[in-house]
Order: sequence, then structure tokens, then C-alpha cells
Amino acid sequence: MNKKRDFVIPASGIDSVEKVRLGGVDQAILIQGYDTSKPILLFIHGGPCMAIPGVVSRGQDYNIATTTKELVKQYVVVFWDQRGAGKSYHRSILQNTIRVEQYISDCNELVDLLRQRFSQDKIYLAGHSWGSFIGLLFSSRYSEKLHAYIGISQLLNWVENDQLCYQWLKTKAEQAKDKKTLKKLEELGLPPYTKSVKQWISFRSPLTKYKSMVYESDTVKHSGMVGGLKLFFTSSEYSILDIFHTFYSAYKLTYTQELIEDFAKIDLHQISDIEIPVYFLHGSHDAHVDGSQVVRFYNNLKAPSGKKLIWFENSSHMFHLEDARKIEQFLIDLVS
Repeated sequence: MNKKRDFVIPASGIDSVEKVRLGGVDQAILIQGYDTSKPILLFIHGGPCMAIPGVVSRGQDYNIATTTKELVKQYVVVFWDQRGAGKSYHRSILQNTIRVEQYISDCNELVDLLRQRFSQDKIYLAGHSWGSFIGLLFSSRYSEKLHAYIGISQLLNWVENDQLCYQWLKTKAEQAKDKKTLKKLEELGLPPYTKSVKQWISFRSPLTKYKSMVYESDTVKHSGMVGGLKLFFTSSEYSILDIFHTFYSAYKLTYTQELIEDFAKIDLHQISDIEIPVYFLHGSHDAHVDGSQVVRFYNNLKAPSGKKLIWFENSSHMFHLEDARKIEQFLIDLVS
């Protein structure tokens, strides 16, 4: 197993994996930066329970949503394995605490901890996919704590997104004359999928099969889901036990009836204004989080401090390496 890092932080900076107490539960964070006086960038991973970018990203340049080798020179970058995910998994976590409001509360505690520790009144906040769900909700409530919010593959309404994904998947299956998938879709029926966790998860399987998260063409190549999974095995911080918890224990802990009902109730389109600058970065070929929702939200959003929507032409939900580098440069440009 290759544990070689893509980059190493100099001794004058910070390169630390730590446990912090959030919502009464120990959770793991990774802090990387050449200069501790630089602005703080907190990154909220997707999933839930798929902790990448997270502690797994220590010293690894590419991590699905951005590259970080240059980013750590301009920010103190903080990656957080959320409650029950990755290195934040342990058996003592109560399943009834795996709720959307608890994740937002944990995030709020972490933001305050970072502001106090690094003596900075405000930080930058970025979220990818599920992380953007938490991030946008947090930004709408606590904008006074942030310089800006960056939503990468921004998720806004889970039920509406599932409906859009359903139509995309049905079209793909019809084109492929895939009777098995079409039968499965007929059995599932139209979203919302709140009858059971099994129903909710069953819909994700054929989406992944049809590469809703990965875009490839004759000229665009991507390492795909295998490349994403490889990051866990090459991580300097993840043991075999951590990997087992990521793909089994955390999965069983996280996906509950209460959580999927939370998903169905929340509509971020109800957010009409945000006081801080807001940026949305989206893959043009993303079929996992449909970009049409982002366009509608962006057009309706009042953002007096500025807003921007940027498309990445070679990417779906998991960003192509070159687009990930462009995202990194965009983040650097915010502070340079």
C-alpha cells in the first residue's frame, strides 16, 4: 500500500490531525497550512458519511472536489470528518443524533473553535454535495462568522433532485434498453423515497451504475469511483479499520429513517438572501446533483456582497483533475 504524500507542509506551518469535541462527540479534523496567520478555509465533505475531502486528504493533492497542494500555501485548510464518518466514527455515537440540525450545530461549534484558536473573526466555508447542504444552511444563519461561502455541486432540495435524477436515469435506461433498471424504477416509483432507508438507498445504486457522478468522453478521462476509493487506501492517516468503518460501520450508523425524512423536509430554495459573497461551482455534466436547481436558486438569490456561478465543462459530480485545479485556483484568487 503506497502511503507516499504528494506534498509535505514545512515545519514552520501546521500539519495536524486532531480530535475536537463537537456536540458532545469526539470528531477528527485535519489542519494543513504553510502559515497559521493565513485565512481559514473549512471544507465540509459530501456523503453523508463519505469523508472525502476529509482527514483522508492529508498530503494528498487531489480529493474529488479540489486540489490542495497550492491551496495550503494561501490558507489554513481544515478538513473535517463529520459525526460518525471516517476517523470520527466510534460505537458510542447515538444513532438518534444523526440529524441535519445536529450536523449544523457541530459545524457551528467547529467554526467558533477555529475562529478562537486562530484569532480570526471570520473564516471561509466550502461544501461539496451533501456538505453544501450543511454549508448553505449554515451560511444563511451565521453569515456574520464568514468571509464567503463556496458551494461545490450545490444541493438544494433532495426530493426535487431525486425527481430530476429519476428522469435522467429512466432516459439512460431506455436508450440502453436496460429492462432490469426500468423494472426497478417502476417498482420504486417516483420520489420522494421516504418509505424506508432501503428504498432510499436502492435508488442510488443504478445512478452509480450509469455514472451519474463521473463524466468521460473520447478526450476526457477520469479515474472514476475506483480512483475516489483509492484515496482511502493511499491515505497516510487511514488504517484498514478506518476504511472498514468508512464503508460499513459509518454507513450503517448514518442512514436512518429519521435522516432521510429530514432530507425530504428541507428546501433550501426558501433561502432568499445571504449577506456574504456566495459562489457556486458546478460540473456541467453532473447528473447526481442536477445543475438546473442551482441556476434557479442563483437567479433568485439576493446577495448584496456578490454572487457567482461557474461551470466546469469536463466534470460531473466528481471533478476531473484539471477542473479540480481550476477550483483550487479560484479559491486562491478569493484571497490573493
